[in-house]
Amino acid sequence: MLNITNLFGKSPIAPLQVHMGKVASCVLKLPDLFKALKSQDYVKLQKLADEISTLEHQADIAKGDIRNNIPGKLFFSLSRSDFLEMVDTQDSLADAAENISVLLTLKKLELPPSFIEPLDAFLKKNIEAFHLAQDIVKELPDLIEYSFGGIEAAKVRLLIQEVALREHEADVLQLALLKALLEQDTTLSVGSFYLWQKIFQEVGMLSNLSEKLGSYFHMMLEKP
Repeated sequence: MLNITNLFGKSPIAPLQVHMGKVASCVLKLPDLFKALKSQDYVKLQKLADEISTLEHQADIAKGDIRNNIPGKLFFSLSRSDFLEMVDTQDSLADAAENISVLLTLKKLELPPSFIEPLDAFLKKNIEAFHLAQDIVKELPDLIEYSFGGIEAAKVRLLIQEVALREHEADVLQLALLKALLEQDTTLSVGSFYLWQKIFQEVGMLSNLSEKLGSYFHMMLEKP
């Protein structure tokens, strides 16, 4: 197995992409997590939550390797501190996935029928935003090769715009979910009401953080 520290040659780009792969392994388990909740398979739900926790820890290790081995000066248009903040933002996506899994396993939550369709749409929209952010990170080597200009820069700018659009669409869907939640305020227990509110917030973090990740690439494109 290739150790992440061996990937540090000329730049931290390859380790960043390795880290994103580990983050993705956390985030992309969320649809299965909610599917288990929908079928009230709480044993599978806990198993998936445990897997996400393990994967999140692996992402943390990868993040630590990046922070410990990053060169003092980068050769592309982003400061070392901004790059480290970008790594933290990327890692926060794995944290959000783990937070969701923890919240879903604190008690045997029931999924109100009025939540099913809007929650599916909300999760899907947030996952779409994440996939776009993942695509942006994949483009970084080509961006560097083409000096952050030309067709490659235009391609990344379009991806950044698409992430922002998905984040906006996710916000609209989240508002609809919150309205559905408030309609359940007399039927849900206080604990369940609180958990659902937190779950919606954490799912929404996926698109928020994806948009924030895109903003770092926007900074690189706009710097002279």
